[in-house]
Amino acid sequence: MEQAVEWARGAVIELRPARPGAIEMTCRVDGWAQPVPAIAYTDLVDELAPGDAVLLNTRALSLGLGTGGLAFVVARADAGRDGLVGGPAGPPGPGGPERGEPDDDSGYLVKARYTPLQVVRRGVDSQHSPHHDTMAAARSLGGLPVVVADLHSSLPAICAGLLSERPEARLVYVMSDGAALPLALSRLAARLRLEGTLAACITAGQAFGGDFEAVSVHSALLAARHVVEADAAIVIQGPGNLGTDTPWGFSGLAAGEAINAAGVLGGRPVACLRVSGADGRARHRGLSHHSLTAYGKVALRPADVVVPVMVGALAELSAQVAAEARVLGPPWGIHRLVRVATDGLLSVLEGVPGLSTMGRSLADDPGAFLAAAAAGRHAAALLG
Repeated sequence: MEQAVEWARGAVIELRPARPGAIEMTCRVDGWAQPVPAIAYTDLVDELAPGDAVLLNTRALSLGLGTGGLAFVVARADAGRDGLVGGPAGPPGPGGPERGEPDDDSGYLVKARYTPLQVVRRGVDSQHSPHHDTMAAARSLGGLPVVVADLHSSLPAICAGLLSERPEARLVYVMSDGAALPLALSRLAARLRLEGTLAACITAGQAFGGDFEAVSVHSALLAARHVVEADAAIVIQGPGNLGTDTPWGFSGLAAGEAINAAGVLGGRPVACLRVSGADGRARHRGLSHHSLTAYGKVALRPADVVVPVMVGALAELSAQVAAEARVLGPPWGIHRLVRVATDGLLSVLEGVPGLSTMGRSLADDPGAFLAAAAAGRHAAALLG
């Protein structure tokens, strides 16, 4: 049987600056010749210091995975300490120490359910949430623009495109659970939240660690509109999307379901196309098959599909994308094809730090980021 989990013991050598919900570090691992990069989630593991012994899951690192190519700290393994958040005892049973009604911090939403590392967080829509009455009464998004994308790396470009037109807009990121479950894995989301680009992050489904936790993408969108009072929402899976080079075997299919959620709730779905002029895989060059499948076959509600109009060196790529996107609109598809100019957006994107998609920078693959920024620009136009 193929090994699913690879356990190892090691020790913390050096901690790097923490971000909300995560601590990255370098660890020495028993039996490994070189130190390895590792990450611990503060929702799951107690505080760590150099020299602490740790239990690690190193399988993804051994496989050489991209986004997930790290060792993951499962617990602190010091003698006499269990290393888990909350200590060894915990409450004696349902309802806490007195087995009565849970206190206001008890949560109610269980994420990563029925795994050894499941977490319990207060849900924005749970019965003991201060927002429960608001969520119970919420029925519609009231025309809220909802930008949907396949790749997590699109997030900063969408934000930049939207805010370049409407700098005062309150943006909320809804992270679905198709890829990474901990929001803390995302350096992008942490930076955008800390700098104020995002008014809030909401983790939906099995994903956890946001400013608000929601049971579903539907309730996350309603929370964005009625609790955070967002002007626009952006729905994308977390880092580490899964693909198998098969027509239906990729986690980005959830983009089509997010279009459905936004549409059925009375929002304005905006589909961001996955575009590339530099991907080495033919299925992702020009317009990715991910977008054609998710929006063309999974999405059953109409959306504004943003077709970026690019000029100069990108004119040929722009024409290819426009031609391939035609099947998403009439008479073949249900969506509205909206051509959006990208003039001025490249200079906007040049001011955004850390842009990278599949290891490619803005200079390597400008079309990928311009397509995302154009979707943001169109969402800004809907605010008018």
